[in-house]
Amino acid sequence: MNKAQLVEAIADKVGGRQQAADAVDAVLDAIVRAVVAGERVSVTGFGSFEKVDRPARYARNPQTGERVRVKKTSVPRFRAGQGFKDLVSGSKKLPRGGEVSVKKAPKGSLSGGSSTRTTAKAAAKKATAKKTTARGTAAKKTTAKKTTAAKKTTAKKTTAKKTTAKKATAKKATAKKATAKKTAPAKKATAKKAPGKRASARKTTAKRTARK
Repeated sequence: MNKAQLVEAIADKVGGRQQAADAVDAVLDAIVRAVVAGERVSVTGFGSFEKVDRPARYARNPQTGERVRVKKTSVPRFRAGQGFKDLVSGSKKLPRGGEVSVKKAPKGSLSGGSSTRTTAKAAAKKATAKKTTARGTAAKKTTAKKTTAAKKTTAKKTTAKKTTAKKATAKKATAKKATAKKTAPAKKATAKKAPGKRASARKTTAKRTARK
């Protein structure tokens, strides 16, 4: 059964061929978009569609037997639900008329029409929101790292300035002490020489008086 035959098979149940074609297109579009975005589309009783990542590996060419490297890729995967498996295996019989008796799908899943399109849009919005949140978080972390680094650098510079100022103050104090030590002996020597001059002056005066 191809797509056209599928549309014809459900045309009477949906109200016409055009409505059936729109329903099939909407269902397939919703499944493809959700799987491409990395989400899992699950229909209870029927199966689930999901995206699977395959790592890089080596394979053999069946014609030549040559070993070939296969790049990393992503592929879609479908897993049949238990109800679908039971019907295919024959443990459960298909009803002769009416719909297949599988469990009802969750609300908003593959039902066709506008609800399916809404689901696809919602899935796309969720994926965009996740990417935006991830980018915002990464930007906040980067800003926090830069701020922390700037604070550490400023603190180091401030500490270095304080250390330099302390060293300069210590040098000035040492220079003052050295100057004070040099000045003190000079003053003492001057004080000692002064009495000698006075004594010589007295002796000269005494000699002059004696001559007279």
